[in-house]
Amino acid sequence: MKLELCAFSALKVYPGHGKRFIRADGKPMHFLNRKCEAASRLKRNPREVNWTVLYRRKHKKGQTEEASKRRVKRTQKVSRAIMGLSLAEIQSKRNQKPEFRKAQREQAIR
Repeated sequence: MKLELCAFSALKVYPGHGKRFIRADGKPMHFLNRKCEAASRLKRNPREVNWTVLYRRKHKKGQTEEASKRRVKRTQKVSRAIMGLSLAEIQSKRNQKPEFRKAQREQAIR
């Protein structure tokens, strides 16, 4: 059983119900009832008509609060030991001043 969506109200149109209108450009439009068809012919905006799905989405009607609020998992920085160096050694090197490190590097080169 294939359900169509009303072109105006976005409500479900069950098989055997509603009316199908083929536009001049060949696009089929399914209408749930005469009310939707008339509103569409009058070129009403479904976002401004209170009983349509588009209006309810735009004005946030009938949404559950749990679905709208999602928790975002933040990535946490974890410092780990690198192969050959322990975590304490890495932190001690990080706290050294750049001049001291430069002097050590020059000594290692000699």
